[in-house]
Amino acid sequence: MNILLCCSAGMSTSLLVTKMEKSVAEKGIDCKIWAVGSSEVKNHLEQADVLLVGPQVRYLIAQLQKDVQGRIPVEAINPMHYGLCNGEEVLNQAIALIKGDK
Repeated sequence: MNILLCCSAGMSTSLLVTKMEKSVAEKGIDCKIWAVGSSEVKNHLEQADVLLVGPQVRYLIAQLQKDVQGRIPVEAINPMHYGLCNGEEVLNQAIALIKGDK
């Protein structure tokens, strides 16, 4: 499972990635999680199973959905989970999207 996060510069999500990786380790899930800035995201779409977009760049979602052409789910991260760096909830969101439960 490959989870790509997108934010404005790729830095504000780094703590969230760390928290998500901790949750992955606790659950024993084999998963790659990484964050990139909005200017780089198109270069990473081919490797991702899901794209979660930070609240500050959610205006990009429509364009990113066109870019992925339905190949992977694209959704905004819940602003509360993002603000609290709730890695477990964001991980759960990503897993649900990959499984098609959302």
